Amino acid sequence: MKKGFGLLLVSFLLLLMAACGGANGGAGSSSNNESDEKTNTSNEEASSEENVTLKVGASVTPHAEILEEAKPLLEEQGITLEIETFTDYVLPNQSLDMGELDANYFQHIPYLENQMKEFEYDFVNAGGIHIEPIGIYSQRHESLEDIPEGGVIIMSNSVSDHGRMLTLLESEGLITLAEGVEKSAATLDDIADNPKNFTFETDINPELVPKAYENDEADAFLINTNFAIDAGLNPQNDAITIEGSESPYVNIIAVRSEDEGNENIQKLVEALRSEEMQTYINEEYEGALVPVSE
Repeated sequence: MKKGFGLLLVSFLLLLMAACGGANGGAGSSSNNESDEKTNTSNEEASSEENVTLKVGASVTPHAEILEEAKPLLEEQGITLEIETFTDYVLPNQSLDMGELDANYFQHIPYLENQMKEFEYDFVNAGGIHIEPIGIYSQRHESLEDIPEGGVIIMSNSVSDHGRMLTLLESEGLITLAEGVEKSAATLDDIADNPKNFTFETDINPELVPKAYENDEADAFLINTNFAIDAGLNPQNDAITIEGSESPYVNIIAVRSEDEGNENIQKLVEALRSEEMQTYINEEYEGALVPVSE
């Protein structure tokens, strides 16, 4: 009887110790899980802080190509570059204004200024990246001197480019602009002398001018380099003449004014102006694009 009672007591004590041990073990396990969860959360937050995504709108050629090349440089700084491509000159600014983009890269300064004036966009120029010289092309003539009396020259309907195009025509001796006119803002009405009585057509979108050139619809065409490249043209080889590197029409990164001092936007501009990217632009586009460093 005593022996049985002793065995029962020992069993009870062993069960009690196991129960206590299990409770302690459970508590310890819960504590460890909570600690692990906190660590994981902390790591996720740190990762979130270190990695940033920038969404940039760009024309297909060459802007999106240049951004694609710059991706690794930005990844090294914890920035993921998301590129949205556009085939027109209107939507990139609309999307930026609506907050669908962090920045865009497709336009030069006069076009940006014209857009801000017309649509009251609150944008700023975050930095210039490259120049795309406009060229004069012709299927019919090998030189500007060969364009005949009364020849037809097609310009685009991009009003912000007219001053630039007319300045190029003047520099080549085809026309003379009125004295004192601001050349960047010149219009057809500012032509003071047109010795060969050229006819200028301006009712076509910029992206469609290469197609008109392909169809030989006029004596000469003024084509933006990005659209020329996109159409398979080599501006250095196919153009009769092309703007020099002194052109003030720098293609820029545009952002909303509230993001002017954004550190990640500044890193984007720095990456695009880096020595690696300047080398890429020079080699890839063989002088059809001119990179800028400041």
